[in-house]
Amino acid sequence: MMLSRVLCLFSAGLLLAQSPDPAGTARKALDLLLSEKYADLEQMITPAYREHATVADFTKLGTQIKTWGAVEEIGKPSVQDMGPVSVVVIPVKFATRTIDVQMSVNPSGQVSPPLLRPGEIPWQPPAYVKQGAYKERAVTIGDEWKLPGSLTVPSGAGPFPAVVLVHGYGPNDRDETVGGTKMFRDLAYGLSSRGIVVLRYEKRTRQYSARMAGGTSYTADNEVIEDAVKAIAVLRSQPEVDGKRVFALGHDLGGYLLPRVGAEDGKLAGLILMASNERPLEDLILEKVIEANPPAQQLGQAKDRVAKIKKLEASDEEAPAMLGLPVAYWLDLKGYDAAAALKKLAIPALVLQGERDFQTTMTDFGLWKQAVSGMKGSMAQSYPALNHLFVTGQGKSTEAEYRTPGHVAPEIIDVSAKFMGGQ
Repeated sequence: MMLSRVLCLFSAGLLLAQSPDPAGTARKALDLLLSEKYADLEQMITPAYREHATVADFTKLGTQIKTWGAVEEIGKPSVQDMGPVSVVVIPVKFATRTIDVQMSVNPSGQVSPPLLRPGEIPWQPPAYVKQGAYKERAVTIGDEWKLPGSLTVPSGAGPFPAVVLVHGYGPNDRDETVGGTKMFRDLAYGLSSRGIVVLRYEKRTRQYSARMAGGTSYTADNEVIEDAVKAIAVLRSQPEVDGKRVFALGHDLGGYLLPRVGAEDGKLAGLILMASNERPLEDLILEKVIEANPPAQQLGQAKDRVAKIKKLEASDEEAPAMLGLPVAYWLDLKGYDAAAALKKLAIPALVLQGERDFQTTMTDFGLWKQAVSGMKGSMAQSYPALNHLFVTGQGKSTEAEYRTPGHVAPEIIDVSAKFMGGQ
């Protein structure tokens, strides 16, 4: 979920060099929070946040933490390299719940205020999942970067239409778990209940987080496209699959890059784009920074970075990361016109959008809708009550909403299944 994370990265010191031990720094800050040494914790906070991360603020947070009972276990930190800063997540098991504590760490040993999010929430199947209507088995994607995956196969005689699920931004698991929602698990079990084989897999940036963090020149190909194309090949090789009816579904960044996946594979029957930006990533990042109304200096830095990204040349590849991504990543996407790439494929496309989505907005949906308007077998549909995860809600959607357990709306399962020729 890149756009929401970018603001945190700016405040944590995006323009500096990388921290030598982000996990250790974050653990130190966590220990200070849990031991109620709030004055010491306040001194670790990056200056941009200190006005709203005082001893009084931490005291209030500490009062909430006490209601969860004693700390039973502190898990191993996960670290994601976001350019010069690192995002660290540490799971903490309390007597009554598990909490993921997230901080961004800059090279000066300063951190963003601890963000406390619910940890793993038990998943309950929604009503549209039909128990016994499918079976699930393990598969492996790739060779050098082996990714564990899950294949759900409808019961009965095939061959069936099939789809690969392509993740959004960030180190996602195969279920694309976000707070209380497992979007890809809902899609997999829901679509397989409707006669469609579904393949989902662990994203490379999750399965090999340390190895990816050590690489300074990874691209969108490395993060998304290569593995998606290999997953399609694995799916097409399954005996229950109709090779002429293989689709790809992308959410968020996955949808933005799906036309490139389709071009690389060359044999897909169609694409489904869910909550996907059509505009360049750097433009969306700047838009979100402006919406956050940051101090003038930070806004100026953001505008300067975006301007430099648009002027990057191949000779700049070894330059420091910009906006949390390697220069090689930006160069890989330079000149990419997602809508034009989609139209060039000349295959049916289904574009889906939640109108309550504050991350990928109706502006991008409008551009996709215009792009597919003349494409045979294609359609674009938006849903007033759905958010970025296609969960039903009311009022303005926020990140806090993601913490509540939810499921992909049944109408999304229905329209997707029909598009692919399911039951």
